[in-house]
Amino acid sequence: LMNEDIRIHSWPCSYYLDTSKQWVSGRLSLTPVAIKFTADKTGELLVNFHLSSISEIKKESSNLIFSSLTILEKNTKHWFSSLQPSRNVVFNILEHFWREQLLSSQGAGAEAAGLQSTKGKELTGLLTGSQKRLEDTAKVLHYQGEQFDNIMRGLNKIEGDMDVADRLLTELESPSWWPFSSKLWKVPLETKPKETATVSDSKNQEGIIIRIPVIITHRTDSNVKPGKLTLFASGLEISDCNSQVIHRFESKDVDDIRVHTPYEISVRQRFIGKPDTSYRLLSAKMPEAIPILEMQFSKKIQFLEDALGFAGARKSPQVDLGTSIWQAATGLLGGAVQPDSPVGGREGTDSDQVQLQKQEKISQEEAKELKQV
Repeated sequence: LMNEDIRIHSWPCSYYLDTSKQWVSGRLSLTPVAIKFTADKTGELLVNFHLSSISEIKKESSNLIFSSLTILEKNTKHWFSSLQPSRNVVFNILEHFWREQLLSSQGAGAEAAGLQSTKGKELTGLLTGSQKRLEDTAKVLHYQGEQFDNIMRGLNKIEGDMDVADRLLTELESPSWWPFSSKLWKVPLETKPKETATVSDSKNQEGIIIRIPVIITHRTDSNVKPGKLTLFASGLEISDCNSQVIHRFESKDVDDIRVHTPYEISVRQRFIGKPDTSYRLLSAKMPEAIPILEMQFSKKIQFLEDALGFAGARKSPQVDLGTSIWQAATGLLGGAVQPDSPVGGREGTDSDQVQLQKQEKISQEEAKELKQV
């Protein structure tokens, strides 16, 4: 499971403490599910509430002069001012995660409400014993596999660095100002791909793997803006809210991808004699895109310290083994809900079918309960 206490971002700011009628300086922190404010002097946690409890986030002015950010949580209005680097940056990021949290939690409460203790729990108890044994086995395999993972990660890093060095050396060997450059002989040949560029763009639209909403930061700029990240088989594309392309990276153009947290990555292309092209992308849906990036850019992706736990959790054999358990449970439920089509195909005997019909049928609500657990 994702660590809910991981800090995605924090900003220096001031918070209006209603009890003492004064502004308190501190840091506003964002986690995947909550917002917190800690005072600088005392270190006291003055604000801590869940994102789903927020009613609205607005830009307002305190005393009609100072720009502030207000968060309405249930019936309490929280005021934050002196936000760094700017109020717009904090507002865009908080609104993005608040919206995604609401969308992901819709219907979750309705499914959990009204469910009673039934035979679903008995089936869960039977699965728990098997799951515990599989977990113990998976731990041993996981520790052994870590050594091989470290070796492969080192080899992929070396191979990725060699690809980058080879491309940069090619640029050095044939600079654009050299009169006898080999590029002069390739000019007629390069005109054909440019003519077919429009055709290839239409083909890439058909090959979209995933598209997620993101908050975009270009290089070291403090300004952020909402947009979209689209992954293709041939590369990735960053666009704004109006679907206007900001930048497109082909697979060969990407020199490295750094995973800062499970929710934030940076993509960079290196150049000689001019600044690198770098974009930093933050999204609540980023955990869905990172596995695809890892497969597509396995030699160029790097997990930093805050993201190593996320990478290890996905690669752990426990996840695969756990998935197989729940798949088996799903198949068992399918056979119990519909006794006419038993899970073993037609190999079951007539006596087995009679016994299944005599047993109490499991309702759809009970099946949902087991799947949720």
